[in-house]
Amino acid sequence: MLWCAEPMPAPATLIDMPRRSIEVRLSRLRQLFNSLDPSPFHEKDLDRDAETYIFESADEHPLNEPVELVVHLPTDQLALPECANLERAIRNYFAYRAQETRRRMRFQLREGRSALVIGLAFLVLCMSLRQLALVLPSDTLGRILQEGLLILGWVAMWRPLQIFLYDWWPIRHQAKICDKLAIMPVRVLPYDRTD
Repeated sequence: MLWCAEPMPAPATLIDMPRRSIEVRLSRLRQLFNSLDPSPFHEKDLDRDAETYIFESADEHPLNEPVELVVHLPTDQLALPECANLERAIRNYFAYRAQETRRRMRFQLREGRSALVIGLAFLVLCMSLRQLALVLPSDTLGRILQEGLLILGWVAMWRPLQIFLYDWWPIRHQAKICDKLAIMPVRVLPYDRTD
């Protein structure tokens, strides 16, 4: 179920710029939404394929370039009351997705902090054991033990470094695209089924 979230206000620069169109052609309006979602129309989840198509189409353009969604529907579908709330429903959905993505990023950064504490503690332990291993004779076995402890300690730092250096960037990018889609205008244009 979807929470009804208010989309973030659009920066003035995005409002005034010409928009790129993301076009969707449907035979029925309900194709755009998840048919199993019992929520009211303006809170419904988008169909997974529709969401992926809209998201990936928006991702093809720079983040600072505004987009609009153009939904082509048969003329008999334009009279449906849901057509009047289509923009609100799509904006609510992507505003919710932006919040959900940011929540996932916060969770991942919290996981990174925990992994960092554990990794640092293990690194300190390995370095301490390595110092104790220095009192062993400098034969091959002693050197292998010293170098093994050093490598093991740094390997323990792999996960926190991966989270803080790489993993959160794609999630942040997804949130920004969802923010962009949460303020995008939606136009509904008719087409004749005989076309």
